[in-house]
Amino acid sequence: MSPESKKLFNIIILGVSFMFMFTAFQTCGNIAQTVITNLNSTDFHGSGYTSMSIIYGVFSASNLISPSVVAIVGPQLSMVVSGIFYSLYIAVFIQPATWTFYTASVFIGIAAAVLWTAQGNCLTVNSDENTIGRNSGVFWALLQSSLFFGNLYIYFAWQGKTHISEGDRRTVFIALTVISLVGTVLFFLIRKQEDTKAPGEEDSANEILGDSSSAQNTMTRAVAAFKKSIKLSFTKEIMLLSVTTAYTGLELTFFSGVYGTCIGAVNRFGSEEKSLIGLSGIFIGVGEILGGGIFGLLSKHNRFGRNPVVMLGIIVHFIAFYLIFFNMPNDAPIAPMEGTDDVAYMIPSKEVAIFCSFLLGLGDSCFNTQLLSILGFLYSEDSAPAFAIFKFVQSICAAVAYFYSNYFLLQWQLLIMVIVGFFGTITFFTVEWEAAAALAARGSDYSSI
Repeated sequence: MSPESKKLFNIIILGVSFMFMFTAFQTCGNIAQTVITNLNSTDFHGSGYTSMSIIYGVFSASNLISPSVVAIVGPQLSMVVSGIFYSLYIAVFIQPATWTFYTASVFIGIAAAVLWTAQGNCLTVNSDENTIGRNSGVFWALLQSSLFFGNLYIYFAWQGKTHISEGDRRTVFIALTVISLVGTVLFFLIRKQEDTKAPGEEDSANEILGDSSSAQNTMTRAVAAFKKSIKLSFTKEIMLLSVTTAYTGLELTFFSGVYGTCIGAVNRFGSEEKSLIGLSGIFIGVGEILGGGIFGLLSKHNRFGRNPVVMLGIIVHFIAFYLIFFNMPNDAPIAPMEGTDDVAYMIPSKEVAIFCSFLLGLGDSCFNTQLLSILGFLYSEDSAPAFAIFKFVQSICAAVAYFYSNYFLLQWQLLIMVIVGFFGTITFFTVEWEAAAALAARGSDYSSI
């Protein structure tokens, strides 16, 4: 197998592994608040929003140390161990207790930081400036396929149900735990890259699986990774991209946790309200896959760079927010177990609700594929710290959003996303224009990025 084929193989395995893991985790996140609402009449008194807030809060703090962990352990083992913790979190729902639920939330927050730092490192090591756009799109399309499969099961299994029984819950979460473990095992198939660096250059190939250097060398690498993270956080490009990244954290919370809860709380949807949560997740996934696939495949033929894709993303999201504002009751995110009978500015429409799910997924893929691409392009030599900062900002904003989702009406959540999304688009444009100018100064073809 040629070096290029091996790199593409690694990207596909990386994407498929994440697809299995996040089929389980994203489906879990999509239905968690609905399942927990049905549990709160028992001795269990947890909150799905609070759990996600803990996860993303710990996630953000752990990104300060995750580059050091990846430097010591190596990306492959980092992803395997993180996958085990993801599986344990999902398994908690089989027989939930409040203390295990919140404890697992802390551990998965740490695991998520390590997982995503290792993923960014692996993606960058297996790409160059000519393939980073394609590889980002391929990975994103495979990852977001997870939204399709898990939610398809939820749609058919929960069709016509207004209450989720203990048997329904256990069946779903046992299946999701097994699926997560399958994805974890697949990480072992990622192949180490041959050392193609000239003497004296940084050995980025070793980043993919690590090496068996002495304890002193690994600690040196760990300290160096931490220092790089701190130094990179104060660069102009990272600070500008942090606004865009903050927006992706807010809208991630909205489409992965809040919007499904809103749909499940609308009593006017009738007996289909719970199964519509699954259908919503499917159409979010369709939007994500379509966006990731198109922008990945067309990246080589895009003469205009990343800005038009991000512009498409913000327009699509603004249309979705406008329709959601008109279609969904204002109290839907914080409705009680009985749901809400309120009406917004139109009679709630299932078709509009599901169409908005598609738009949310499509817009999210626009932002995330281009952020992955520009980070891999700008920081090919410092991939682990750069992706750690990306996830730090994204996760802390997601944590804040999950926290205020317990209290804010729908209109205020939408307004916050509109404001941050507008400024995030402008800051992305600024960084992209500077990257294009630097590339032109080197005499490279802008369309290759």
